[in-house]
Amino acid sequence: MTVDGLQYVVAMAGTVAFAATAVAAVAPKRIDLFGALVMGIITAIGGGTVRDLILGVPVFWSEDLNYIWVALAASLLAFIANKQMTGRQVYRAMLYLDAAGVALFAIQAAQKTMDLSFALPLGPILLGVITAIGGGLLRDVLAGNDTLLMRKELYAVPVTLGCITYVTLLAIFPTAGLTVAAFSMLLILCLRAAAIHWHLYVPDTLLTRPVDSKQSKK
Repeated sequence: MTVDGLQYVVAMAGTVAFAATAVAAVAPKRIDLFGALVMGIITAIGGGTVRDLILGVPVFWSEDLNYIWVALAASLLAFIANKQMTGRQVYRAMLYLDAAGVALFAIQAAQKTMDLSFALPLGPILLGVITAIGGGLLRDVLAGNDTLLMRKELYAVPVTLGCITYVTLLAIFPTAGLTVAAFSMLLILCLRAAAIHWHLYVPDTLLTRPVDSKQSKK
């Protein structure tokens, strides 16, 4: 299998994970089948769609509808297997698969942005993060949940560090694009997997403090 072929397989696996975990995340809302399909698709393709609109290029899934079909199928299966999907072991397994998808999509987006020389050097970092977490943000907004950016969970931080690493190393080693991309993806995957396994969160010292109700009344 070629490198492009392997990336495509991982991308499809990531699409499955995004869609399935989206349905599992909104399952407590008791949504119907249509709602589950919409949430799954939005989560799977939302970030990449926003990225391509910002870049002013054809939206990626318009040129390969397999992303839509795979997201639909994964959402449907997750809806049917609702009880199993929300089980602890199965859900954790999907989170690891989601981490692989996040790593791949983030670095692919950064690479695509750099190829277009869009808003260098910050553009690839910003659009890499948007691609990786954009779908999840849209899902949480529509579901009325706290968004990924409002939680202490280490989700966006590993993606941001990975994209910064990719842009920095590529500037230093411009001819080692494949190696730099692989290393950056592995960095995101390892950081995200560690956060899942050891339940790592942003330390309290880096969080804002709630306003004291008594002081606010003074």
